[in-house]
Amino acid sequence: MDQIASSLTDWTLWEPDLRTTLIFVRRDDALLLIEKKTGLGQGKINGPGGKIETGETPAAGALRELREEVGLTAFEPQLAARLFFSDVEDLNILVYVFVTDQFDGEPQETIEAKPIWVDVKDVPYEKMWEDDQYWLPQVLNGESVDGYFQFSGERLVSFHVDPLGHGTPPKL
Repeated sequence: MDQIASSLTDWTLWEPDLRTTLIFVRRDDALLLIEKKTGLGQGKINGPGGKIETGETPAAGALRELREEVGLTAFEPQLAARLFFSDVEDLNILVYVFVTDQFDGEPQETIEAKPIWVDVKDVPYEKMWEDDQYWLPQVLNGESVDGYFQFSGERLVSFHVDPLGHGTPPKL
């Protein structure tokens, strides 16, 4: 399925209530994911990430969240996606997605997350946010994308994915 329904959101008027990050660490054909233990998405599988703090760049936020959630120090994160979410728990959320294969250490379980390595061919999309299946495969193939996702609670009701910077992005 490339897209579902037409969007209910006027993306040219959309503004984020919350700016967050995700970072996907690769080791050869393995991908670091986490089982989220607290907060938004608790119980789901995802990449490490979280809120960008005041005065922090998205890349710095992604690296900080990776350290806090699984104890890894990473380097040279590459922007792979910007994801625009409407109506996730009544919030508009902007997510900057980074990828890297440059890191030190081994992931450790924390109060926030349980780290798991998976083969990139075996990503457990059925345990992740519904939108992940529509953009993450492209990112794992080295593409960069903008994704626009309209939710109703935790249910995806419409979406479209464009090459990074080729759509009409909302106000950032």
